[in-house]
Amino acid sequence: MSEKITFTDPTGEGKPIELETFKVPSSLSDYEQRKSKIPKPDPHYVDLGMLYRLAAIERVRRSGVTDTPLHVALRGHMGTGKDHDLEQFAARLKLPYYRIPLTGEVRDITLIGSVKLHGDGKGGTESHWEDGDITRALRGPALVNLSELNAAGAETLFALHGLLDRYQAIDLPTGETVRLRDDTRVFGTLNPTDLRDYAGTQTLNKAFADRWVIWEKVFPDADQIEAMLSHRYTALKAPFITTISRLAVEVNESFTSSDARTRVGTPMSLRTVLDRVPAGLWMYADADDPLRRSWEEFVLSHIDPFDRDHYETVWSAVARTGPEGPPFE
Repeated sequence: MSEKITFTDPTGEGKPIELETFKVPSSLSDYEQRKSKIPKPDPHYVDLGMLYRLAAIERVRRSGVTDTPLHVALRGHMGTGKDHDLEQFAARLKLPYYRIPLTGEVRDITLIGSVKLHGDGKGGTESHWEDGDITRALRGPALVNLSELNAAGAETLFALHGLLDRYQAIDLPTGETVRLRDDTRVFGTLNPTDLRDYAGTQTLNKAFADRWVIWEKVFPDADQIEAMLSHRYTALKAPFITTISRLAVEVNESFTSSDARTRVGTPMSLRTVLDRVPAGLWMYADADDPLRRSWEEFVLSHIDPFDRDHYETVWSAVARTGPEGPPFE
C-alpha cells in the first residue's frame, strides 16, 4: 500500500494537497540500485511554495485532464534552490531521483545510449547495447531532472523532442521503443538567458521550449531567508539572522537590477547564506566582529573583484558593524 503525503501552501491561501507516494516494483532488474536513488528528506529544507506548486501540477497530471504530460522547468539564477526543490519533491513522493546535467559536452548517445564492444571471454568481442543516462532512468519509476537545459547542444535537444511531446517515447537504434511510464516525471532547470556570465548557456530553441511549462524561481525575500536560517540554525541569535537576511536581499536586488551602473555580477546564493556564512560565524565566534570576519572570508573572497566595492557599500548601509558575539547561544 502506498502512503499518502500532504503538501500545504506556506502562504495559507490554497487548500492542502494529498498525494499517494510511488512504489518501486521489486520485479525490476535494477531494483536495489533504483531504491537507493530515492533521496532522503532534508530536515533543514523549508518549502517557500515551490513544493506546493509541484504538488498542484502533479494532482492535475493524475486527474487525466490532458493527454500530454506537463513537463515543468524551473528557471532561476544560480543558488536559488531549483535542483534542491526537485530533489525534495522526489523525496516526498519516494521517487528515484536522476539528475542529468546537459552540459555542452553531452551528446545524444550519452543520453540515449550506444552499441559497445565487450570481450566474449574467448579472445574475441561481441557487441551489446548500453543504455544512456536518460534511457536508464526511464526503465523504471523516476523523477528525471534535466539540469541546465539551455546549456545543451542542438542535437541533444532534438533527441528529446519525442519524449516530451504526445509521442512520449524514445526510439532506440536497436528498434526498441522506451515509453514514458506513468510513474516517471521529467523536470528541468535552467538559468535565465541575459547578460549574466552563465558560460555555455543559450536561448532555448522555441520548439524545445514549447514542450515545457517554465516557472520562474526568484531569490527569497528577507522573511523567507530568516525562516530558513532559524529552521536550520536554532541556536543562531536573532540579530545575526536579521542582518544576514538584509545583506542577502540588498545584494540580490542589485544583482537583478536593470540599471547597469549599480548592479553586481555575483549574487549571494543560498549556498552562501545558509552554509558559508554560518560556517564563518562558527569559525570566528571569538572574533571582535564575527559577522565581518565571515563576510570577508566567505563572501568577499567568492565574488568578482569589480563587485567588491558595491558589496562593501551594501555592508556599510546594512550593518557597518556586525552584531555583538558570540553568534550562537
